Amino acid sequence: MGETFLHLVNLPFHEAGHVLFSPFGRFLQVAGGTIMQLLVPAVVAISFYMRGDRYAAAVGIWWLGESMADVAPYADDARAGQLPLLGGVTGSEVEDYHDWEVMLGKLGLLTWDHSIGSFFFVTGGVVMAAAIIWGVMVSFRQPEAD
Repeated sequence: MGETFLHLVNLPFHEAGHVLFSPFGRFLQVAGGTIMQLLVPAVVAISFYMRGDRYAAAVGIWWLGESMADVAPYADDARAGQLPLLGGVTGSEVEDYHDWEVMLGKLGLLTWDHSIGSFFFVTGGVVMAAAIIWGVMVSFRQPEAD
């Protein structure tokens, strides 16, 4: 996922989350990256839905699913620390640098990294599929223009 175009779209929101959540302590600063990466597409989807643009809302939900799938390899890598991170290092090269290692370690859930990664990947795929189905349904239900 890290080599996809949308990873580069998600990344600035992820990194901004670290900054925005930094006043709330180390744990939320670290978690803030993933929180913002998922929150931004959710807010986009909700905003379009509230404006009555169901198709755009479906695209926003698809983006949320894609973003969840984008989180999956990062969560899955918590123990191994082999993914290249910003700065050109891996989690195993720099202590206290890999978000998911830090979060799961503090929660005592580090051994669950593969299960959590799988959850994000599968759930992201389901959300993307549901969004596509909804988007197609919305497309066929659009009133014809005069």
